[in-house]
Amino acid sequence: MSLDGELVVRIVVGTILGGIIGYERDIHGRPAGLRTHAVVALASATFMVVSTHLVYFQSYRAGDLVEVDASRIAASVVSGIGFLAGGAILRNGITVQGLTTAAGLWLVAAIGLCSGAGMYVESVVATLLGIVTLTILRRFEDKDDRVRRRLALTLADSAIGADALIAKLAQHDIPATLEGWSKDTTGSMRHLTLSVRLARSAGEQDLVAVLEIEPGITKMQLDPAA
Repeated sequence: MSLDGELVVRIVVGTILGGIIGYERDIHGRPAGLRTHAVVALASATFMVVSTHLVYFQSYRAGDLVEVDASRIAASVVSGIGFLAGGAILRNGITVQGLTTAAGLWLVAAIGLCSGAGMYVESVVATLLGIVTLTILRRFEDKDDRVRRRLALTLADSAIGADALIAKLAQHDIPATLEGWSKDTTGSMRHLTLSVRLARSAGEQDLVAVLEIEPGITKMQLDPAA
């Protein structure tokens, strides 16, 4: 195989392996999915190919003294991917999303560099380990399928206290913690901000069923699901 053919194979393999990680992210509805991960791996593999073979395409003559630092471009990729991965991390109210996706982008960058260096076995093993980590270990991490939501309540001064309300929610299997508390200028209304954990199915209905029969609650606002 010619040198050009070998380098193209490295880039293609890196892109495919990165796409495999991206497909797993895509089927779970993450914002950075198949195309994003494939392009990151493609770019990383291309950068690595340029880094390792740049000198061979510059038409230097025999006897020319050339000093090349092949690690410089690869090191820049590792630093630069941090900015892209940081963009995948989103804060939605009290929840933070995208940490695993950001780590996945970092992983496919490493896989692309590995493939671009011609280390096919290592890049395939890294891909397989990445898939195992993202799929099998998910089962151990997602034992509690409830989602965390932010609940804002407006209560009349005669309404139930915050501690009693939290205890009542706990009795109905709705864990809640107090995040903020305030009173309006007249002192007749209290404003509570709670962090609640709701079941994915019928969690909102269960919460409303508890609150609507509680006297003194004049307003309820539940942030959208993260």
